[in-house]
Order: sequence, then structure tokens, then C-alpha cells
Amino acid sequence: MRYSSQVKPISYLKANAAEVLTQLTAQREPLLITQNGEAKAVLQDVMSFEQTQETLALLKILALGQQHVAEGKVRPVIEVVARLRAQHTRS
Repeated sequence: MRYSSQVKPISYLKANAAEVLTQLTAQREPLLITQNGEAKAVLQDVMSFEQTQETLALLKILALGQQHVAEGKVRPVIEVVARLRAQHTRS
């Protein structure tokens, strides 16, 4: 696992919270917070967090798709398109 190049103790965060938030937003690089010399938390800006969550959701969809293929839960595209068109014309 790759850790952030920015590592700060919790005392720094307490003393410089506003500055830390400004830097997180500007640099979009996570900040590793330590307590008693041990890594305890990672802070990141909201945009980066949202992008990470979207990426994880897409990866989950991909993994589920691969699992369905491995389990044989697939249908020919012609069948799927025909079913979608039939549903569309009914609505």
C-alpha cells in the first residue's frame, strides 16, 4: 500500500485545521495523520473522496459482471436488446 507523502501528527492538524483543509482542496493529495507515531487516519478532499467512491462502485459492477460470466449467467445481446425494445414500446 502506498502512503501519502504528506504525513502530519494530530497536533499539527489541531493547530492548523483551516490551513490543512485549504491545502487538501488545492493539492488534492491525501494527508496521513499520526498519533503517538502511528498512522491513525487519512484526510482527503471531498472531490477526491467522491471520485474514489465512484471508482469503487464501477469496479464492483465490473467484478459482479465477471462473476456472472463465470457462473454462466449471460444472455446473447440480441435477446437483451429485443427485451428492452419490447419494454420500451409498452411504456
